[in-house]
Amino acid sequence: MGKSSSFLYQVSQHRFPAPFKGFFYFLPISLALTTLLLIFIYVATTGDVTNNHAQTTLYLETLPGTASVSSLIDQTIPTIPFENNDNDDLFADPSRMARLARANQWFLGNLFGLNNGNYTNNQEVYHDGDLFLEDYKQMNKSLKIYVYPHSKDDPFANVLLPPDSDSKGNYASELMFKKALMKSHFITKDPNEADLFYMPFSISPMRTDPRIDVHGIPDFVKSYISNITYKYPYWNRTGGADHFYVACHSIGKIAFDKAFVARLNVIQLVCSSTYFPSSYLPHKDASMPQVWPRQGDPPNLLTSERKRLAFFAGAVNSPVRIALLKVWANDTEIFAHFGRLRTPYSEQLLGSKFCIHVKGFEVNTARVADALFYGCVPIILANHYDLPFTDILNWKSFAVVVHHIDIPVLKKILQGISNEEYSMLQSNAVKVRKHFQWNVPPLDFDAFHMSLYELWKRRSVVRVRLTPSMEFM
Repeated sequence: MGKSSSFLYQVSQHRFPAPFKGFFYFLPISLALTTLLLIFIYVATTGDVTNNHAQTTLYLETLPGTASVSSLIDQTIPTIPFENNDNDDLFADPSRMARLARANQWFLGNLFGLNNGNYTNNQEVYHDGDLFLEDYKQMNKSLKIYVYPHSKDDPFANVLLPPDSDSKGNYASELMFKKALMKSHFITKDPNEADLFYMPFSISPMRTDPRIDVHGIPDFVKSYISNITYKYPYWNRTGGADHFYVACHSIGKIAFDKAFVARLNVIQLVCSSTYFPSSYLPHKDASMPQVWPRQGDPPNLLTSERKRLAFFAGAVNSPVRIALLKVWANDTEIFAHFGRLRTPYSEQLLGSKFCIHVKGFEVNTARVADALFYGCVPIILANHYDLPFTDILNWKSFAVVVHHIDIPVLKKILQGISNEEYSMLQSNAVKVRKHFQWNVPPLDFDAFHMSLYELWKRRSVVRVRLTPSMEFM
């Protein structure tokens, strides 16, 4: 203590040259003036944005037909309870103008990869194509997965074993993954060479099984983990960090509600991949595309004539969809429809340049895969959506990602994309659609192999080899 005090005294008594003293005198003044200058620049540059947002507010309030659509929606749609506040208030509110103005200044700029209608550095489909191909080959060669065994006589064989029939419907991805994996070369019966351990319970059959039901899913999962930790030693080596399960239905997010510690470690391969709630961790968990299985090859896109600017059809089950319909339901270029279509769904997809994926109850729907299958450029209207394969694919090269608050200027955003830029987007959409398809048997780079690649990237690099005595403890 005495040495430090002596040092400070000597410094205080030191005689500095006059220029050196002047520097320390003017330094605080210079910093203060610089700060004032930056504040002035900020105020000057954001003033126009506030005015622009006020015009957008007026536009939303006076849009022709808005009142009639709003009243129709109010009459036909019941009150929707929402747990999250991630939608924000989607309709213009003057009290929120200052907060929204800062976000709105980007709506035609950096946020979507647009710069006055010009794309920059967003033409490549993959973030690093060479690295991806090299890693993919290694994964295809070396990845090994151990599946906890269950017999056909198991009381819950319908939940634990792959289905005998072809999977159909909105949540088929979950069952198609299991069916493809069980017949693949990635399976090993030796847990010592396994990179990952698969818990093969399926959420979709659980929710329709009267013995379990939706409310019993957490109890089933808790019991399942207790059984495998008692019967096998593999879970205890890593606390479940090298274990994974697959779920495409959004109800899967409650599966680990009664096994909270396990949820922190287990890898979730899910379709409802939103990083708004704490149940999904992007660095640990992985997103899988929700795909409606289709038979046959994709359509010939050369024969399709896309006269409509954008298209959406679906149930009105979220504030985002209500906002979209209130603004664009009566538009002649953006076809926003709720309820059943009178024309085939495929015709609308083939006849539109852009196809809108809008958040419903959850961020995910099969509309992204539908759009890509029919060569329609996806518009993503789903905040906080951890898009499938986003660490591999450059989504800005084949899709347009739009924030909820920019629904009133959606047409302006799309009209700002030139024909050349649209051709690039559509060409890339066709390139990536193979990643969003399930095949029987699986094909290289399809949804099955891409999902496995995501799991492979999340495998543990530390593996504890079991001795024979440990395996039968």
